[in-house]
Amino acid sequence: MSFVFVINPGSTSTKLALYKGTEELFERELRHPKEELSDFPTVEDQIGFRMAAIRKVLEEENVDASGVVAIAGRGGLLAPLQGGTYTVSDNMIDDLMSNKYGEHPCNLGAVLARDLAEEWGVPAYIVDPVVTDEMDERARLTGMPGIERRSVFHALNQRGAARVAAERLGIRYEDSCFIVTHMGGGMSIGAHHRGRVTDVTNGLDGEGPFTPERTGALPVLPVLERMRDGESFDSLRLTILREGGVWAHLGTNNMMEVEKRVLEGDEEYSRVFRAMVYNVAKHIASMLPAALDGEKDRVDAIVITGGMSRCKPLMDELRRLLSGLGEIVHIPGSVEMEALAQGAVMALSGEVETRQYEG
Repeated sequence: MSFVFVINPGSTSTKLALYKGTEELFERELRHPKEELSDFPTVEDQIGFRMAAIRKVLEEENVDASGVVAIAGRGGLLAPLQGGTYTVSDNMIDDLMSNKYGEHPCNLGAVLARDLAEEWGVPAYIVDPVVTDEMDERARLTGMPGIERRSVFHALNQRGAARVAAERLGIRYEDSCFIVTHMGGGMSIGAHHRGRVTDVTNGLDGEGPFTPERTGALPVLPVLERMRDGESFDSLRLTILREGGVWAHLGTNNMMEVEKRVLEGDEEYSRVFRAMVYNVAKHIASMLPAALDGEKDRVDAIVITGGMSRCKPLMDELRRLLSGLGEIVHIPGSVEMEALAQGAVMALSGEVETRQYEG
Protein backbone atom coordinates (compact mmCIF):
# COMPACT_ATOMS: atom_id res chain seq x y z
CA MET A 1 0.00 0.00 0.00
CA SER A 2 1.10 3.60 -0.67
CA PHE A 3 0.74 6.26 1.99
CA VAL A 4 1.31 10.01 2.23
CA PHE A 5 2.34 11.46 5.61
CA VAL A 6 1.31 15.06 6.28
CA ILE A 7 2.91 17.59 8.65
CA ASN A 8 1.24 20.93 9.42
CA PRO A 9 3.02 23.04 12.09
CA GLY A 10 1.21 26.02 13.60
CA SER A 11 1.98 28.55 16.30
CA THR A 12 0.98 26.29 19.20
CA SER A 13 0.36 22.92 17.54
CA THR A 14 1.63 20.36 15.08
CA LYS A 15 -1.03 18.50 13.10
CA LEU A 16 -0.12 15.12 11.64
CA ALA A 17 -2.05 12.77 9.38
CA LEU A 18 -1.57 9.64 7.31
CA TYR A 19 -3.45 9.18 4.05
CA LYS A 20 -3.94 6.27 1.70
CA GLY A 21 -4.43 8.27 -1.45
CA THR A 22 -6.89 10.88 -0.21
CA GLU A 23 -8.45 8.59 2.42
CA GLU A 24 -7.46 9.69 5.91
CA LEU A 25 -6.24 6.84 8.09
CA PHE A 26 -5.53 8.95 11.18
CA GLU A 27 -5.07 12.56 12.21
CA ARG A 28 -3.44 13.83 15.39
CA GLU A 29 -3.10 17.36 16.72
CA LEU A 30 -0.21 17.85 19.14
CA ARG A 31 -0.73 20.89 21.34
CA HIS A 32 2.37 22.86 22.35
CA PRO A 33 1.68 25.10 25.38
CA LYS A 34 3.27 28.53 25.15
CA GLU A 35 5.30 27.83 28.29
CA GLU A 36 6.94 24.87 26.51
CA LEU A 37 7.72 26.85 23.37
CA SER A 38 9.12 29.72 25.44
CA ASP A 39 12.20 27.56 25.97
CA PHE A 40 13.09 28.08 22.31
CA PRO A 41 14.33 31.59 21.39
CA THR A 42 13.67 31.10 17.66
CA VAL A 43 11.34 29.04 15.50
CA GLU A 44 14.35 27.15 14.13
CA ASP A 45 15.21 26.06 17.68
CA GLN A 46 11.89 24.16 17.81
CA ILE A 47 12.88 21.65 15.12
CA GLY A 48 14.23 18.98 17.48
CA PHE A 49 11.32 19.40 19.91
CA ARG A 50 8.71 19.04 17.19
CA MET A 51 10.49 16.16 15.48
CA ALA A 52 10.62 14.23 18.75
CA ALA A 53 6.85 14.71 19.12
CA ILE A 54 6.32 13.52 15.54
CA ARG A 55 8.40 10.39 16.08
CA LYS A 56 6.38 9.56 19.18
CA VAL A 57 3.15 9.67 17.15
CA LEU A 58 4.67 7.55 14.39
CA GLU A 59 5.54 4.94 17.01
CA GLU A 60 2.13 5.11 18.69
CA GLU A 61 0.31 4.76 15.35
CA ASN A 62 2.65 1.97 14.16
CA VAL A 63 3.40 3.79 10.92
CA ASP A 64 5.40 1.58 8.55
CA ALA A 65 7.83 3.93 6.83
CA SER A 66 8.36 1.42 4.02
CA GLY A 67 4.79 2.06 2.84
CA VAL A 68 5.11 5.85 2.73
CA VAL A 69 5.68 7.23 -0.78
CA ALA A 70 5.81 10.96 0.03
CA ILE A 71 5.68 13.52 2.83
CA ALA A 72 3.77 16.79 2.44
CA GLY A 73 4.51 19.73 4.73
CA ARG A 74 2.78 23.04 5.14
CA GLY A 75 4.43 25.76 3.08
CA GLY A 76 6.00 28.72 4.85
CA LEU A 77 6.97 32.32 4.19
CA LEU A 78 8.80 32.23 0.89
CA ALA A 79 9.13 34.45 -2.15
CA PRO A 80 5.80 35.02 -3.92
CA LEU A 81 5.07 32.02 -6.13
CA GLN A 82 2.40 30.39 -8.23
CA GLY A 83 0.19 27.92 -6.39
CA GLY A 84 0.69 24.19 -6.69
CA THR A 85 2.91 21.39 -5.38
CA TYR A 86 6.61 22.15 -4.90
CA THR A 87 9.53 19.83 -4.24
CA VAL A 88 11.33 20.83 -1.05
CA SER A 89 14.77 21.99 -2.12
CA ASP A 90 17.98 23.35 -0.59
CA ASN A 91 17.27 26.96 -1.59
CA MET A 92 13.74 26.69 -0.15
CA ILE A 93 15.15 25.46 3.18
CA ASP A 94 17.76 28.24 3.14
CA ASP A 95 15.10 30.93 2.69
CA LEU A 96 12.88 29.45 5.40
CA MET A 97 15.63 28.98 7.99
CA SER A 98 17.15 32.41 7.37
CA ASN A 99 13.66 33.96 7.79
CA LYS A 100 14.34 35.82 4.56
CA TYR A 101 10.63 36.55 4.09
CA GLY A 102 9.55 36.37 7.72
CA GLU A 103 9.62 34.06 10.74
CA HIS A 104 6.63 31.82 11.51
CA PRO A 105 6.22 28.20 12.72
CA CYS A 106 4.75 27.30 9.31
CA ASN A 107 8.33 27.66 8.03
CA LEU A 108 9.07 24.36 9.77
CA GLY A 109 6.69 22.35 7.57
CA ALA A 110 9.16 21.92 4.72
CA VAL A 111 12.09 21.36 7.07
CA LEU A 112 10.41 18.61 9.11
CA ALA A 113 9.04 17.00 5.95
CA ARG A 114 12.42 16.84 4.24
CA ASP A 115 14.24 15.54 7.32
CA LEU A 116 11.88 12.56 7.46
CA ALA A 117 11.77 12.19 3.68
CA GLU A 118 15.56 11.89 3.43
CA GLU A 119 15.53 9.29 6.19
CA TRP A 120 12.78 7.28 4.44
CA GLY A 121 14.05 7.80 0.90
CA VAL A 122 10.89 9.51 -0.44
CA PRO A 123 10.14 12.97 -1.90
CA ALA A 124 9.07 15.90 0.28
CA TYR A 125 6.59 18.51 -0.96
CA ILE A 126 4.85 21.68 0.10
CA VAL A 127 1.46 22.65 -1.35
CA ASP A 128 -0.15 26.08 -1.92
CA PRO A 129 1.77 28.12 0.69
CA VAL A 130 0.36 31.36 2.11
CA VAL A 131 2.50 33.38 -0.32
CA THR A 132 0.75 31.86 -3.36
CA ASP A 133 0.52 34.74 -5.83
CA GLU A 134 -1.58 34.45 -8.98
CA MET A 135 -3.14 37.91 -8.87
CA ASP A 136 -3.97 39.76 -12.05
CA GLU A 137 -1.84 42.83 -12.66
CA ARG A 138 -4.95 45.02 -12.58
CA ALA A 139 -5.62 43.79 -9.03
CA ARG A 140 -2.15 44.85 -7.84
CA LEU A 141 -2.21 48.44 -9.02
CA THR A 142 -3.31 51.04 -6.47
CA GLY A 143 -3.91 54.76 -6.70
CA MET A 144 -0.52 55.45 -5.15
CA PRO A 145 2.49 54.66 -7.38
CA GLY A 146 5.06 52.63 -5.49
CA ILE A 147 2.46 50.81 -3.39
CA GLU A 148 1.08 47.60 -4.81
CA ARG A 149 -1.34 45.09 -3.31
CA ARG A 150 0.18 41.75 -2.24
CA SER A 151 -1.20 38.24 -2.32
CA VAL A 152 -0.98 36.65 1.15
CA PHE A 153 -3.93 34.49 2.15
CA HIS A 154 -5.16 31.08 3.33
CA ALA A 155 -4.22 29.52 -0.01
CA LEU A 156 -4.08 25.90 1.13
CA ASN A 157 -7.52 25.81 2.74
CA GLN A 158 -9.12 28.06 0.12
CA ARG A 159 -7.97 25.96 -2.83
CA GLY A 160 -8.65 22.72 -0.96
CA ALA A 161 -12.20 23.85 -0.16
CA ALA A 162 -12.72 24.98 -3.76
CA ARG A 163 -11.70 21.53 -5.01
CA VAL A 164 -14.13 19.90 -2.57
CA ALA A 165 -16.89 22.24 -3.79
CA ALA A 166 -16.12 21.45 -7.42
CA GLU A 167 -16.34 17.72 -6.70
CA ARG A 168 -19.70 18.18 -4.96
CA LEU A 169 -21.02 20.12 -7.92
CA GLY A 170 -19.69 17.63 -10.46
CA ILE A 171 -17.40 20.12 -12.21
CA ARG A 172 -13.64 20.58 -12.57
CA TYR A 173 -11.97 23.18 -10.35
CA GLU A 174 -9.90 24.29 -13.32
CA ASP A 175 -13.08 25.06 -15.29
CA SER A 176 -14.93 26.79 -12.44
CA CYS A 177 -15.55 30.29 -11.11
CA PHE A 178 -15.72 30.45 -7.31
CA ILE A 179 -15.50 33.08 -4.62
CA VAL A 180 -13.95 31.39 -1.58
CA THR A 181 -14.05 32.80 1.94
CA HIS A 182 -11.90 31.43 4.78
CA MET A 183 -13.14 32.54 8.18
CA GLY A 184 -11.03 31.69 11.21
CA GLY A 185 -8.84 33.73 13.54
CA GLY A 186 -8.04 35.58 10.33
CA MET A 187 -10.12 35.92 7.19
CA SER A 188 -9.34 35.96 3.50
CA ILE A 189 -11.57 36.09 0.43
CA GLY A 190 -10.35 34.95 -2.98
CA ALA A 191 -11.64 35.01 -6.54
CA HIS A 192 -10.90 31.61 -8.10
CA HIS A 193 -11.15 31.92 -11.88
CA ARG A 194 -10.58 28.67 -13.77
CA GLY A 195 -7.93 27.37 -11.38
CA ARG A 196 -6.19 30.70 -10.64
CA VAL A 197 -6.73 32.93 -7.61
CA THR A 198 -6.88 36.21 -9.49
CA ASP A 199 -7.60 38.52 -6.54
CA VAL A 200 -7.57 38.17 -2.75
CA THR A 201 -8.08 40.20 0.39
CA ASN A 202 -4.83 40.32 2.36
CA GLY A 203 -5.64 40.67 6.05
CA LEU A 204 -1.95 41.07 6.96
CA ASP A 205 -1.92 44.32 4.97
CA GLY A 206 -5.13 45.53 6.62
CA GLU A 207 -7.50 44.57 3.80
CA GLY A 208 -10.89 42.89 3.82
CA PRO A 209 -13.62 42.71 6.49
CA PHE A 210 -12.95 43.22 10.17
CA THR A 211 -12.46 39.96 12.05
CA PRO A 212 -12.32 38.75 15.65
CA GLU A 213 -8.91 40.48 16.02
CA ARG A 214 -8.23 42.60 12.92
CA THR A 215 -9.65 45.95 11.91
CA GLY A 216 -9.88 45.10 8.23
CA ALA A 217 -10.01 47.94 5.72
CA LEU A 218 -10.13 51.40 7.31
CA PRO A 219 -10.58 54.97 6.04
CA VAL A 220 -6.98 56.06 5.46
CA LEU A 221 -7.07 59.72 6.46
CA PRO A 222 -8.50 59.19 9.98
CA VAL A 223 -5.70 56.66 10.59
CA LEU A 224 -3.12 59.21 9.42
CA GLU A 225 -4.68 61.77 11.74
CA ARG A 226 -4.13 59.43 14.70
CA MET A 227 -0.44 59.23 13.76
CA ARG A 228 -0.32 63.00 13.43
CA ASP A 229 -1.81 63.25 16.90
CA GLY A 230 0.95 61.13 18.39
CA GLU A 231 -0.08 57.47 18.14
CA SER A 232 2.93 55.42 17.10
CA PHE A 233 3.21 53.17 14.07
CA ASP A 234 3.80 50.13 16.29
CA SER A 235 0.69 50.87 18.35
CA LEU A 236 -1.47 51.26 15.25
CA ARG A 237 -0.03 48.12 13.69
CA LEU A 238 -0.85 46.14 16.83
CA THR A 239 -4.42 47.44 16.76
CA ILE A 240 -4.88 46.73 13.06
CA LEU A 241 -3.54 43.16 13.18
CA ARG A 242 -4.22 41.85 16.71
CA GLU A 243 -6.32 44.17 18.85
CA GLY A 244 -8.93 45.47 16.43
CA GLY A 245 -12.22 44.15 15.12
CA VAL A 246 -14.56 42.32 17.49
CA TRP A 247 -11.94 42.44 20.24
CA ALA A 248 -11.74 46.24 20.13
CA HIS A 249 -15.54 46.62 20.24
CA LEU A 250 -16.49 43.91 22.73
CA GLY A 251 -13.34 42.95 24.64
CA THR A 252 -13.41 39.36 23.38
CA ASN A 253 -12.27 37.47 20.30
CA ASN A 254 -14.16 34.32 21.33
CA MET A 255 -16.81 33.94 18.64
CA MET A 256 -18.58 31.21 20.60
CA GLU A 257 -19.20 33.76 23.33
CA VAL A 258 -20.30 36.33 20.75
CA GLU A 259 -22.71 33.82 19.21
CA LYS A 260 -24.14 33.03 22.66
CA ARG A 261 -24.69 36.70 23.47
CA VAL A 262 -26.27 37.36 20.07
CA LEU A 263 -28.71 34.49 20.54
CA GLU A 264 -29.57 35.89 23.98
CA GLY A 265 -30.50 39.19 22.34
CA ASP A 266 -27.61 41.36 23.57
CA GLU A 267 -27.97 44.58 21.54
CA GLU A 268 -24.33 45.65 21.44
CA TYR A 269 -23.04 42.18 20.57
CA SER A 270 -25.70 41.91 17.87
CA ARG A 271 -24.79 45.32 16.43
CA VAL A 272 -21.10 44.43 16.08
CA PHE A 273 -21.88 40.91 14.85
CA ARG A 274 -24.22 42.14 12.12
CA ALA A 275 -21.67 44.71 10.99
CA MET A 276 -18.92 42.08 10.76
CA VAL A 277 -21.12 39.71 8.72
CA TYR A 278 -22.19 42.59 6.46
CA ASN A 279 -18.52 43.44 5.87
CA VAL A 280 -17.78 39.83 4.95
CA ALA A 281 -20.67 39.77 2.48
CA LYS A 282 -19.63 43.13 0.99
CA HIS A 283 -16.09 41.94 0.32
CA ILE A 284 -17.35 38.65 -1.11
CA ALA A 285 -19.49 40.61 -3.57
CA SER A 286 -16.50 42.78 -4.49
CA MET A 287 -14.77 39.69 -5.94
CA LEU A 288 -17.40 39.13 -8.64
CA PRO A 289 -15.49 40.94 -11.45
CA ALA A 290 -12.33 38.92 -10.75
CA ALA A 291 -14.14 35.58 -10.43
CA LEU A 292 -16.26 35.99 -13.56
CA ASP A 293 -14.07 38.19 -15.75
CA GLY A 294 -16.99 38.69 -18.12
CA GLU A 295 -17.17 35.03 -19.11
CA LYS A 296 -20.22 33.89 -17.11
CA ASP A 297 -23.45 35.37 -15.77
CA ARG A 298 -22.99 33.87 -12.29
CA VAL A 299 -20.30 32.26 -10.19
CA ASP A 300 -20.53 28.47 -9.92
CA ALA A 301 -20.62 28.84 -6.13
CA ILE A 302 -19.67 30.96 -3.17
CA VAL A 303 -17.59 28.65 -0.98
CA ILE A 304 -17.46 29.39 2.75
CA THR A 305 -15.00 27.53 4.96
CA GLY A 306 -12.98 27.84 8.16
CA GLY A 307 -13.70 27.29 11.83
CA MET A 308 -15.82 30.41 12.26
CA SER A 309 -18.22 29.22 9.58
CA ARG A 310 -19.55 26.73 12.13
CA CYS A 311 -21.50 29.64 13.64
CA LYS A 312 -25.12 29.13 12.54
CA PRO A 313 -26.30 32.76 12.96
CA LEU A 314 -23.33 33.90 10.87
CA MET A 315 -24.09 31.43 8.07
CA ASP A 316 -27.80 32.23 8.16
CA GLU A 317 -27.10 35.94 7.75
CA LEU A 318 -24.53 35.39 4.99
CA ARG A 319 -27.01 33.24 3.07
CA ARG A 320 -29.59 36.01 3.38
CA LEU A 321 -27.21 38.75 2.24
CA LEU A 322 -25.71 36.74 -0.63
CA SER A 323 -28.85 35.00 -1.88
CA GLY A 324 -28.78 36.84 -5.20
CA LEU A 325 -25.18 35.99 -6.11
CA GLY A 326 -25.35 32.21 -6.52
CA GLU A 327 -25.23 28.88 -4.74
CA ILE A 328 -23.45 28.73 -1.40
CA VAL A 329 -21.34 25.67 -0.61
CA HIS A 330 -20.54 25.43 3.09
CA ILE A 331 -17.42 23.50 4.09
CA PRO A 332 -16.99 24.08 7.84
CA GLY A 333 -13.60 23.78 9.49
CA SER A 334 -10.39 23.15 7.60
CA VAL A 335 -9.46 20.83 4.74
CA GLU A 336 -5.75 21.72 4.93
CA MET A 337 -4.56 18.21 5.78
CA GLU A 338 -6.57 16.67 2.96
CA ALA A 339 -5.35 19.37 0.58
CA LEU A 340 -1.71 18.67 1.46
CA ALA A 341 -2.17 14.95 0.85
CA GLN A 342 -4.07 15.59 -2.38
CA GLY A 343 -1.33 17.90 -3.66
CA ALA A 344 1.29 15.19 -3.09
CA VAL A 345 -0.89 12.49 -4.70
CA MET A 346 -1.54 14.63 -7.78
CA ALA A 347 2.19 15.34 -8.11
CA LEU A 348 3.12 11.67 -7.81
CA SER A 349 0.49 10.64 -10.37
CA GLY A 350 1.52 13.33 -12.84
CA GLU A 351 -1.93 14.94 -12.66
CA VAL A 352 -0.24 18.24 -11.83
CA GLU A 353 3.24 19.51 -12.62
CA THR A 354 5.66 19.35 -9.70
CA ARG A 355 7.11 22.82 -9.42
CA GLN A 356 10.60 23.92 -8.42
CA TYR A 357 11.19 26.83 -6.05
CA GLU A 358 13.48 29.51 -7.41
CA GLY A 359 13.35 32.08 -4.60
